[in-house]
Amino acid sequence: MPDDKKHLFCFGFGYSAGELARQLPRDEWRITGTSRSEQGCAKIRVQGYEVVLFDGETPMDASVLDGVTHVVQSIAPGKNGDPVLRLHGHDLAARADRISWFAYLSTTGVYGDREGGWVDESSPLEPSTSRGEARLEAEAGWLGMREAFSLPVHLFRLAGIYGPGRNQIESLRNGTARRIIKPGQVFSRIHVEDIAGILRASIAHPNPGSAYNVCDNEPAPPKDVIAWAAELIGMEPPPEVAFEDADLSPMAKSFYAESKRVSNARVKDELGYRFRYPTFREGLKALA
Repeated sequence: MPDDKKHLFCFGFGYSAGELARQLPRDEWRITGTSRSEQGCAKIRVQGYEVVLFDGETPMDASVLDGVTHVVQSIAPGKNGDPVLRLHGHDLAARADRISWFAYLSTTGVYGDREGGWVDESSPLEPSTSRGEARLEAEAGWLGMREAFSLPVHLFRLAGIYGPGRNQIESLRNGTARRIIKPGQVFSRIHVEDIAGILRASIAHPNPGSAYNVCDNEPAPPKDVIAWAAELIGMEPPPEVAFEDADLSPMAKSFYAESKRVSNARVKDELGYRFRYPTFREGLKALA
């Protein structure tokens, strides 16, 4: 690879990191991603990217981080905390002077439940689920790396992600969509292309130590999103089901434990980002 290429290393080459890779010009960027399995590694290779096996339990050879200029960490915390921080924090610290941008992909769950109220990046961080608590602990750990080693850490708190292959139109067509009604429930969401767009905007205008809410302009009840998706493809929406009668899994119930509206003003004001899909209406219409 030419020495003047920027090198993006993605811990966890999943849905969001993969979209960022697709949006970056290949003639300007060298891109490496990790996967937990050989099967996952094979999929990354097929896309034409470099790949490293990393299961979150065994450290990689640290030399794979040599020459890296940009990092995305999208692997969720496990029972022992953030696996990248635990296994490779010291390796990143040793290379901090050569890394110009580091992104930790967190979640709006760090704000907890606000009973439908608005939050922004200055709001108190009061997670109400164990997943939110683990994410907040990871955020603190990465910010500690910035304080101790000047690693240029940026936090991105993602709302509910949708996009190609992962959206309400797909769930309607495969028969898994449910129109669950919980009075007052409202979520924020974000199209995967806009996640990548916001990350690119931050790369162009880095501000280490900053946190950004990554969500579109219109928080909405889940039932409204399902109804809009059904209208777009000419299907009848599924019948309404009261939350109390929905027989949800513990994981699904935890999503309904929080209701809030998340402000995206900072990504627009500070990064100058213009959304490709300002609301779920434009996003689902494009997918339809």
